[in-house]
Amino acid sequence: MAILDKSTLDEPPPESGPWGEGLAYPEWVQRALPAMHDAFNGMNKYVGVPALKMGLGRYISNPLTGYLMILRTRGRKSGEMRDAPLGYTVSGDCVYCIAGFGRRAHWYQNVLVDPKVEVILPGRSFSGLAEEVTDPDERLRVLPPLMRSMGVIAGMVGMGNPWRDSPAEIAAKCEGMPLLRIRATGISAGPEDPGGRYWIVPMMVGAYLTLRWLRRRKA
Repeated sequence: MAILDKSTLDEPPPESGPWGEGLAYPEWVQRALPAMHDAFNGMNKYVGVPALKMGLGRYISNPLTGYLMILRTRGRKSGEMRDAPLGYTVSGDCVYCIAGFGRRAHWYQNVLVDPKVEVILPGRSFSGLAEEVTDPDERLRVLPPLMRSMGVIAGMVGMGNPWRDSPAEIAAKCEGMPLLRIRATGISAGPEDPGGRYWIVPMMVGAYLTLRWLRRRKA
């Protein structure tokens, strides 16, 4: 198990070349990865991140569509905090996530430069330290529940069927995808805490109900 630090940057980061290089995805997924990456980016920016920041993670997370968290990393070029919605699982005292687009994923490259991250879960938030799991036994133990937590999407793109495949089969289908372990190091503000955005939800619901009541009175 190795902490991700700047010493891992001895080799140039794989920010160029084809998406999915070195991953075990089926050929049709490999061809679709650039389009999938752009689609996920757009959906995450305008739907996933705002919803999770407003505390709606508990309402949009389920075993079918998967469970999402926000991983906040510091941009290696901009120095600004960047948000990435990711599937996750909790095991022991740690949160685990995987770079499904491989080592080229922007958030993973940010973690290489600065492993200090923030995590926003549906029910809690914390600051933590990201570490890459290099122990094969730990990957075998964590990948099946992580794939199950990602819902049907994991199986649809060829990452294995965690209800049917063995841990070794799932690990083989996730070859080349960095698995990260995040250990909590401090407390962060969550969506329902001061500074969070959950307040928008009851305000919008209250405004909607008030408008309906006013319209009924006019009728």
